Amino acid sequence: MTSAPHRDAPPLDELRHTAAHVLAYAVQDLFPEAKPTIGPAIENGFYYDFDRAEPFTPDDLVRLEARMREIVAADYVMTGERTTRDGAIARFRTNPYKVELAEGIPENDPITLYTIGEFTDLCRGGHAHSTGAIGAVKLTSVAGAYWRGDEHNPMLQRIYGTAWHTQAELDAYLVQIEEALKRDHRKLGQELGLFSIEEDAGGGLVFWQPKGTVVREVVQNFIREGLAQRGYQQVVTPHIASEKLYEISGHLENYAHGMYGPLEVEGQRFRLKPMNCPGHILIYRSEPRSYRDLPVRYAEFGTVYRFERSGTLHGLTRVRGFTQDDAHLFCTPEQLQSEFEQTADEAIRLITAFGFDRVGYVLSRREAHLRVNTDEIAEDAIRSALTSRGLPYTIDDGGGAFYGPKLDINVHDAIGRTWQLGTVQVDFVLPQRFALTYRGSDGADHAPVMIHRALAGSLERFFGVLIEHYGGAFPAWLAPIQAVVAPISEHQLDYATSVRDRLRAEGFRAEVDTSNEKLGYKIRHWKTQKVPYILVAGRSEVEAGTIAPNERGRDEKRPAIAVDEFVAELRDRVAQKV
Repeated sequence: MTSAPHRDAPPLDELRHTAAHVLAYAVQDLFPEAKPTIGPAIENGFYYDFDRAEPFTPDDLVRLEARMREIVAADYVMTGERTTRDGAIARFRTNPYKVELAEGIPENDPITLYTIGEFTDLCRGGHAHSTGAIGAVKLTSVAGAYWRGDEHNPMLQRIYGTAWHTQAELDAYLVQIEEALKRDHRKLGQELGLFSIEEDAGGGLVFWQPKGTVVREVVQNFIREGLAQRGYQQVVTPHIASEKLYEISGHLENYAHGMYGPLEVEGQRFRLKPMNCPGHILIYRSEPRSYRDLPVRYAEFGTVYRFERSGTLHGLTRVRGFTQDDAHLFCTPEQLQSEFEQTADEAIRLITAFGFDRVGYVLSRREAHLRVNTDEIAEDAIRSALTSRGLPYTIDDGGGAFYGPKLDINVHDAIGRTWQLGTVQVDFVLPQRFALTYRGSDGADHAPVMIHRALAGSLERFFGVLIEHYGGAFPAWLAPIQAVVAPISEHQLDYATSVRDRLRAEGFRAEVDTSNEKLGYKIRHWKTQKVPYILVAGRSEVEAGTIAPNERGRDEKRPAIAVDEFVAELRDRVAQKV
């Protein structure tokens, strides 16, 4: 592998798409019975799905990776040729998957075949000039995957890999992956007793354990403080509603794939709600509104339900039921700019408090065929809010919601990974669909503008990101247990209990280790639980009315201090959210 980028230096997605072809070429050489299906580039890598009776083993991946390096070293030029649908079907007649793909292409649409060495694939393109552009490649894992993601189709074997311009980039990525495995929220969630996914209840449904629920409440209370300061009203809407509601909103037309099927009740069809916005709209519409009443700001920690295939579920970050820190604002067009700016300020407050110091803002525009005159008004409001606060942003054409442009907020965690969290959307469409009005100063009825905003996104996903960002070692203000009092022996248990009670009286989350274990074991145990403070209480501490703090992340031993002094220290850390 090379140590400097190839002369062509293609974009990483093209490099990785080429690596997927190289993988299929290697599989064809070493396992000719395997039928290649599809192999796209994905974030940080690529995969290719194969139909093969025998499972690929770790030793097979080693052999395949070695063959891939030979193909890369050969520097085969990627050549393309046009063909017809019938020509493609004839070319891949022994591979039913490629035939199905070819048959699905409209008859007059261009069809291209790409070749490296002796391997030809059906592909739309987007590749490096040659295989030699791949500076470093590694195969990472094998997993099962249904053909076209449908569980009624054959199960295939998906080989994952990653490719980079240089070996140094690959090495850095592998270090990041190793660190990510240590921070995996699914593993830490179980080890720290934060949450569980109970398969008896069904995949993708989260059970918040007591300690996880504590963190969730801290997050919710922080968000509630901001909502109260900015004049939001809390509301609660049902988890189920008539299907007609989602016909009006457009969700059945535009979002049916993400909704659970209908429930028949007394001849009427109901749906589990996939979004909170129709419910908030009905509350707005429940009484006449004047321009003097606007803006109206409704907020709800609303639980919604989305149909996700079992193969896509992933811990807390991809679930079937989740709670959003959802809010909907109804305002006049003249108020749109100030309301959006206020929402941007609240987003900044949230991500700053929770320790994200690298943030990306994306203006996601609707696809060209959906754009109308109001899109420009909405986009200007988003741009102006970001520009006035000196926040750089990028543009994603086609990434907007079906009812309007939006601002997506992406954070980078402690090891450099990007997570999409909050979103703020400007909507002129749903007020029209639901015939929302307010009486203007001119005495006429006008349609309000809606702003949809969920700044944490979902509490489940946000919690999963927080676990991985902090590696489970939450700062003191967030930690489910902020301090544990560890008596050296049972003779100090009453004193330890009194210290705990004092801390609880001050509003802190404190426990006592009542086990009969030796002190060293107690300290090791609570360190694995990532508790910010372990407060040791021995005979001398009892006599002096002190405790000896063992602080997480601090190697040197701290001297004993008065309980009042520790209370002041913890109060300061919690208040400053450090």
